[in-house]
Amino acid sequence: MGRGAQSLVRVAVVVRAGAAPLWWAGLIAAGVGVLLPGLTGRRIGVLSGAALLLITAVVTALLRRRRYTHFAETATRAGRGDVLQDRRVTLRNWRRAHRWQLLAAFAVAVASSFALPAAGGLLLAGVGAGLWAKALWLGRWERDAQTLLWLRTDWVKGGPVGKRAKGFRTTGIAAGDAAPGGARRR
Repeated sequence: MGRGAQSLVRVAVVVRAGAAPLWWAGLIAAGVGVLLPGLTGRRIGVLSGAALLLITAVVTALLRRRRYTHFAETATRAGRGDVLQDRRVTLRNWRRAHRWQLLAAFAVAVASSFALPAAGGLLLAGVGAGLWAKALWLGRWERDAQTLLWLRTDWVKGGPVGKRAKGFRTTGIAAGDAAPGGARRR
């Protein structure tokens, strides 16, 4: 890279990267949990799990929204020499970096089914659904503003709006290989 050039990753893709693994791991853990009778019984476990899924999805979707909007409104334009990371590379890097956390979360969700069947798995699925909803919200913001939000790759650790992140960069709506919201461009 040239002097001053930085590698940038799409914010919506980073948010969306954890949605599918958490959703599917949660559903599989809930399916395994339904097979176990648990201490409270299946009916109570599934009903409490459904409530946890809804609450967790809403909380995850709304969490840190003010910081996202602040970074988006104060974003600077990406430089000509900045390198835009592909969607596929971003997903692969995020999932490799978090594979052990995902596996541990799955194991805890299955283990919690001995006490409350399916509740832990549905909680995990709720986090995945909330991340997906947050990526859709970011996609609507990007479409309305006609800009895409990017973040330096060295700031991604800790999340797109974590302590390391200092702000977003923007490009035009046609930059990169991901549509607004982080989905594959059709």
